[in-house]
Amino acid sequence: MSKNVKTLVIAGLLILATSSSAFSASKPAKAVSTAVTEPLPAVSTPIAPVMQAPNLNYNIAIVDVQKVVASSSQVAALKKEQEAKTKSLIEFVEKARKEVAATTDTKKKEALEAKYNKELNAKKEAYDKAYAEKLKNIDDNITRQIENVAKSGGYSIILAKGVVLWGGNDITDTVIKAVK
Repeated sequence: MSKNVKTLVIAGLLILATSSSAFSASKPAKAVSTAVTEPLPAVSTPIAPVMQAPNLNYNIAIVDVQKVVASSSQVAALKKEQEAKTKSLIEFVEKARKEVAATTDTKKKEALEAKYNKELNAKKEAYDKAYAEKLKNIDDNITRQIENVAKSGGYSIILAKGVVLWGGNDITDTVIKAVK
């Protein structure tokens, strides 16, 4: 080989370049599918740090969260409260419609519609905000109870029942008792 030929080993292929730059755009390198005949130098230090095997002694439990939520007295009370609020909103809308329908003056009718729409939106927004806050509190309570049951049972992993095909200790009934 001449002095202007450079040799590179990339991904197990010997690549010969015929210019001063191995990656010259004017003269592309050609791959030669021959094996490298020289042995690789020995490595005295490990390339990557040696990792310890993780502790595989997990105690896994499963929870049917939908069943826990359906059994919660807090959720039942919240549903009942929402039904009452929905009923009151329906009564408000019916009253507003009657009053708007009874008004004959166009300007007064438009003013009443705007007034009732504003009141309805304010009530609905307040109801939604209160509902979201109560729902978050219920969710936090259920999560806390699942954590408590997990800690007291010595579980290291809790999974939703819907994602587990087989295995795990079902702690759903214990969580239901704790949530009520």
